[in-house]
Amino acid sequence: MTPSIRVLRLPHARDLPLPAYATEGAAGADLRAALAEPLVLEPGARALVPSGFAFEIPPGFEVQVRPRSGLAARHGVTVLNAPGTVDSDYRGEVMAILVNHGSAPFTIAHGERIAQLVVAPVVRAAFDETVAIGATARGVGGFGSTGRG
Repeated sequence: MTPSIRVLRLPHARDLPLPAYATEGAAGADLRAALAEPLVLEPGARALVPSGFAFEIPPGFEVQVRPRSGLAARHGVTVLNAPGTVDSDYRGEVMAILVNHGSAPFTIAHGERIAQLVVAPVVRAAFDETVAIGATARGVGGFGSTGRG
């Protein structure tokens, strides 16, 4: 099933293209910055960067806001809460929380590709309280308990 997502263009995105897939096999659609003026992201700083779009995501789906690998590899700029989740009942402007882990300031211009959007199905679980849970070979080992690498 290919979900259809209705997109509301906000005034500050009037000249931006809709999110789009760059290649035939791309999993993520490019999300661009909708800025009145360039934004300088200093090393260690974070910013909420607007996209200029709001989405009507169908029930049973989410949109994940993910980093762009080129920005991360070349500049150390990534999505802070990756992946960020846009729930199907959210109707506000989609934004990306970007952080600069690099050593130099990074300037974000209006229309620059800042993140990618991945549409994913959502499975909701029922949480049932119990007095005990089943044992496994791993047990309570976590945070590297299974070895390095």
